[in-house]
Amino acid sequence: MKNLLFLLSISLGVVLSSSSTGTDTTALLKTATTVMVFGDSLSSSYGIPSEAGWVNLLKKRLQIQSSSYQVINASVSGETTLGGRNNIEQALKNHRPNIVIIELGANDGLRGLSTKSAYENLESIIKVCQRNQITVLLVGMRLPPNYGITYTKQFQDIYLQLAKYHRLRLVPFLLENFGDKPEYFQEDGLHPNTQAQEKILENVWKELHLLI
Repeated sequence: MKNLLFLLSISLGVVLSSSSTGTDTTALLKTATTVMVFGDSLSSSYGIPSEAGWVNLLKKRLQIQSSSYQVINASVSGETTLGGRNNIEQALKNHRPNIVIIELGANDGLRGLSTKSAYENLESIIKVCQRNQITVLLVGMRLPPNYGITYTKQFQDIYLQLAKYHRLRLVPFLLENFGDKPEYFQEDGLHPNTQAQEKILENVWKELHLLI
């Protein structure tokens, strides 16, 4: 009983302290928004300074609007949809985001992996987020034509179908408007360079700003 009274007195003291300084802690919790980017090397600033990456540019843009925004980059270079499926629950536990930007699938496509498996993995990630009442922004990818008409169409449809079925906002193609321009890529021809990062941000922002 004494322990209970002691804990109650501490709790009351915290509340009174917050009130006396004019700080509404409940309001702060409600207004704080954490955006987590859950992606692969296209979001992890591969080959460029981290501060130049589009995720960091997003962080700067949001914090200009309000200091209550927090941006977490939980992207892993080389990540596949299966890796994302295995890691999403721990990422949510670690960062407790309000919004998750899912940018995965490029490595599945480039390796010619099953589109059915990629669909199922992404859907699992989406469902985990939604069970936790987290808003999802899905980011689509496309493959170069040398992967064949059938496979490239099936791959692109993954994102369209998931967005439609789960009623998600969709960025149709992360590399829209520059994906076929070599000057925006590093020497490997796969990873966007520093000059491309602002363009990526604008592609994401078109949909993200509707969610925040």
